[in-house]
Amino acid sequence: MPGEFLYNAWTKTPGANVYTMMTNGTPENVHRQIVDLLPRLRRFARNLTRNPHDADDVVQIAVERALAHLSQWRSDSPLDRWMYKIVKNAWFDEFRSRKRRDEVFLPEDAGDSATDQDPGDALSIRAAVARLPEEQRLAVSLVLVEGLSYQEAADVLEVPVGTLTSRLARARQALQAALRA
Repeated sequence: MPGEFLYNAWTKTPGANVYTMMTNGTPENVHRQIVDLLPRLRRFARNLTRNPHDADDVVQIAVERALAHLSQWRSDSPLDRWMYKIVKNAWFDEFRSRKRRDEVFLPEDAGDSATDQDPGDALSIRAAVARLPEEQRLAVSLVLVEGLSYQEAADVLEVPVGTLTSRLARARQALQAALRA
């Protein structure tokens, strides 16, 4: 059962005060909310990591961290924003760890890059987004793909709204230029 891991991890979550923090009051409701968020978290992680296998690993890590630290979730904060932050931080941790170990985390022959496209084909939006710098790609992913407000996305990325707006403006310009080429 897909949610079995989440339920088992929930039952091992320490802290009796967790129940009072949840808006719905039951672990099953939080479990269901997290399961419902999984497709969005995976899509965000895929944009972040540029690799479906890494994305799945990062989402797994994020769910484990969320369940282990559920008592840190503030009930006045939407669960999805909290989960996006955890996914982002899990990827940054993984990225730094790999960098230290000098591992290659996306070989050229891994596919899903602009060079795999037919030369006659126009540059796809997906490839254009993949070419953006990470800070711009994250902003595009949260605002344009996931539909978060500027304030919500700025909170997830832990930057001021003005910084997010600048990143989006630069990303839009780069995407328009890439798609015209």
